[in-house]
Amino acid sequence: MRSLSIAATGMLAQQLNVEVISNNIANMNTTGFKRRRAEFTDLLYEDVRRVGADSSDTGTVVPAGVQIGLGVKPTAVYRIAEQGNMQLTDNPLDIAIAGPGYFEVEMPNGDVAYTRSGALQRSSNGTIVTADGYTVVPNITIPNDAVSVTINPTGDVLVKIDGQIAPQNVGRLELAVFPNQGGLDAIGNNLLLETPASGAAITGNPGAAGFGVLQQGMLESSNVNVVAEITNLITAQRAYEMNSKVIQASDEMMGTLSQLR
Repeated sequence: MRSLSIAATGMLAQQLNVEVISNNIANMNTTGFKRRRAEFTDLLYEDVRRVGADSSDTGTVVPAGVQIGLGVKPTAVYRIAEQGNMQLTDNPLDIAIAGPGYFEVEMPNGDVAYTRSGALQRSSNGTIVTADGYTVVPNITIPNDAVSVTINPTGDVLVKIDGQIAPQNVGRLELAVFPNQGGLDAIGNNLLLETPASGAAITGNPGAAGFGVLQQGMLESSNVNVVAEITNLITAQRAYEMNSKVIQASDEMMGTLSQLR
């Protein structure tokens, strides 16, 4: 019976759906996390009676036909790039991006990764790095004798040196945007990699056309809506149960046939 395999594909699809939802809920407090959504498409159709086929020698055709769907399959787990809420931290190296853009991060192997998490820190030599110690591109070093650090909305890093009146500009943070940010490859630790699907990175200054602005002393929270995720979880659970009922009903129908005398 086709219904057994069809319902099985439905259960597998809802299992993936629940896994995506659970990952969203698990990362509800992850800085800069973007929620995901599982997307599905129907499988091939079996033509029992092909639509448009000749139904007689006089030229009449079948107006509708009989097509039996073979189930469902996952096609994508899409990243929703909606802006998260801003959380005030008062840490001068906590930087939130308001609008499009990603910070550029130099990986230990020399590759460039991208992140929305602006929880930055200073290394032992004063370089601005991520929580994992990866250097933020471009390389900006804060002098050891700096008494305060100011990062303005356009990315300029200004430090106040003890004994000096005017602040000193030690560099400017850049942002990167992509033609298709949903095509970025997530590798964990809040990092994303460029792929052929995302297109090449376009870098620019914060505040320029097409780029967001920076907000110092704040962090962008996850854009996960817990109420919506719980609702989606309940819907996925009910869909899984209904597919299991189809399998149970198909099994009972086959049992009825096997008991015929």
